[in-house]
Amino acid sequence: MQSNREKIRRLMIAIDKIDEAYYQVLRARGIKDNAFVLFYAIADGKAYSQKRICSEWSIPRTTLNTIVQEYVKKGYIRLVSTGHKEKEIVLTDAGKALVKEILTPIFVAEEKAIEPFLKTMLVEQTEELAKRIKSEFNQINKQN
Repeated sequence: MQSNREKIRRLMIAIDKIDEAYYQVLRARGIKDNAFVLFYAIADGKAYSQKRICSEWSIPRTTLNTIVQEYVKKGYIRLVSTGHKEKEIVLTDAGKALVKEILTPIFVAEEKAIEPFLKTMLVEQTEELAKRIKSEFNQINKQN
């Protein structure tokens, strides 16, 4: 019978293997990790603020801003004023084509890989795990 420590280690190794799989597919497709995060975050065609993307995807604002500026210049995204200080990021037609070319095969592979697990509570349990890990780690940070 495995101890909790051993099971947690297996989980962490599995998460690392998932990260490595993404790294390898992105590398083969010639896309930077942070650009992938940006396009993945906005691939649904909705407008998102940089603040929201940074919060949801744990990417530093300066890093995201650099990537946003790069892809604005390339014509793949544009910034739309909302009347507030914050602008929203929107895909251009060229950006939609890029997302289709680069992300569609990844989305198809993800769905194929995860489909059997969607019948379980995997997504909900993983979201809850993320919240609990963050909460426990915040307790550690408060002690220091």
